[in-house]
Amino acid sequence: MAAKEVTGTIEGPSPAVRLMAKLGNGAIAGVTGVSIIFPLDMVKTRLQNQKPVNGKLPYSGGLDCFRKIVRAEGVRGLYRGLAPNLAGVTPEKAIKLAVNDMMRQMLAQRAGTAPEKLPVVEGAIAGATAGLCQVIATNPMEIVKIQMQVAATNTVTVSGGAAAMGGASRVTAMGIVRELGLRGLYKGTTATLLRDVPFSLCFFPLQALFAQQINQKLHGGNGKPSVFSVLSGSTIAGIIAAAFVTPADVVKTRLQSSSQPSPPYRGMADCAKRIMHSEGPRAFFKGTVPRCLTTAPLFGIALMMYDLQQRVLGW
Repeated sequence: MAAKEVTGTIEGPSPAVRLMAKLGNGAIAGVTGVSIIFPLDMVKTRLQNQKPVNGKLPYSGGLDCFRKIVRAEGVRGLYRGLAPNLAGVTPEKAIKLAVNDMMRQMLAQRAGTAPEKLPVVEGAIAGATAGLCQVIATNPMEIVKIQMQVAATNTVTVSGGAAAMGGASRVTAMGIVRELGLRGLYKGTTATLLRDVPFSLCFFPLQALFAQQINQKLHGGNGKPSVFSVLSGSTIAGIIAAAFVTPADVVKTRLQSSSQPSPPYRGMADCAKRIMHSEGPRAFFKGTVPRCLTTAPLFGIALMMYDLQQRVLGW
C-alpha cells in the first residue's frame, strides 16, 4: 500500500493492513523454523509417548530414538506429519507472533514507552494473550501431528521393523481428521492451554529482556536489538520456557496420542495421576532435552525471521 501525503505528513499503512502483514510475517517465520527442526520434534514426541514393551522401553534416549527411527522407517520417517504440521503452524505462528506484537505495541503506547522496553509484567500479559489465541489453530495441528508421528510405534518392536513402516504409511492426515471430527480435533485442549499460555507468558517477556541485554553488551545503547540479539535472546528464552512447561506437554501428548492405555485416559487429571502412579515424577520430564533442542531454535529462527521482515517493511 503506497504511502500518501496528508497535510504535510506521511500516512502509513492502516491498522488492518499492518495486522495482515504481521500475520503473513508470522506465518513465513513459523514455516521456516518448523521445517528446520522437525526431526528433533519427532524424537521428542516418540520419547514422551513411549511405553514399556516386555518390560523395556523402546528408546534409551534421544540419539537411540533417532537411530531407530531412521533404521526402521528411513530418513522420511523423521518428517512424518510435516505436511499437516506446516498447514497448522502457518496460522498458529501467524496468530502467536502477530497478537504478541500488536499487544506489545498497544501496551507500550499506553505506558508511553517503546515495545522493546515494555515492563516484564505487561510483556507477560501480551505473551499470555498470544498463547490463548493460538490454541484455536494449535490443538488440531498438534493432534494430527502426534498421531502421525506415533503411528509407527503402534506396531513397532524395540528393534524396529518393516511392519511398522507398512502400518504407518497407511495413516494420513485427512484420514485422522475424518476419523476424529471437529470435536475430536480439540481433544486435550485444556492441556494445550496449560502448556501454551504459560509458555508464551514466560517466553515473550524473557525474549525481549534477553535480546535487549545481549544487544547492550554487544553494541551498547538502548536501541532496537540487532538481528543476532533477537536470535540469541529468543533461543535462550525458548530453552527456559520449554523446560518449564514440559510436564504439561507430556500430559497433552499422552491425551492426544492414538495409542491409549486400557482403560483410556478420562482427562488431564486422570492422565497425570496414572503417569505419576505407574512411572513416577521423572516421567513428566520425558523428552525435556529434545523439547528444548526443538523449541529453542524454532522460536529463535521464527523470531529472527519475523524481525527481519519487520525491518524490511520499516516497522
